[in-house]
Amino acid sequence: EVHGMSQRGGSVVTYVRYGEKVYSPVIDKGQADCIISFEILEAARYVEFLKKGGTLITNTQQINPMPVITGDASYPENLEEKLSKLDIKFEGFDALSIARQAGSTKAVNLALLGALSNHFDFTEQQWLDTIRTSVPEKFVDMNIKAFQLGRAEVAK
Repeated sequence: EVHGMSQRGGSVVTYVRYGEKVYSPVIDKGQADCIISFEILEAARYVEFLKKGGTLITNTQQINPMPVITGDASYPENLEEKLSKLDIKFEGFDALSIARQAGSTKAVNLALLGALSNHFDFTEQQWLDTIRTSVPEKFVDMNIKAFQLGRAEVAK
């Protein structure tokens, strides 16, 4: 999503389903095994799609939406605390700081992917090989570092 809602301050939602028989890409409320979010308020907005016991992986960064910027609303307080009290596995961490540590704030996605990788049966080597074949060569090391730091952050 380069030219749509994300550029105008709106939410962008992507569904990913995989398996032997996938009949629809859309996931109903209460059915998602995992949600990954770049911002904690967005995580809170969509947590109802997560099934009980599901995993919420989110960057704890706060990005003010337009109603907060214009003064029409205030940013909700204590979101980490509220989300951690739900019947889910909450994995919130500062993915932006991890991305900076890896070399670029644009690597937040790889830090979150690293956290997600702990929930799949793929080996770390399989993840790394995929990164190497999917990312331009000049960015491979930075992306791998962000991935590994994110993976380690939630494995603590």
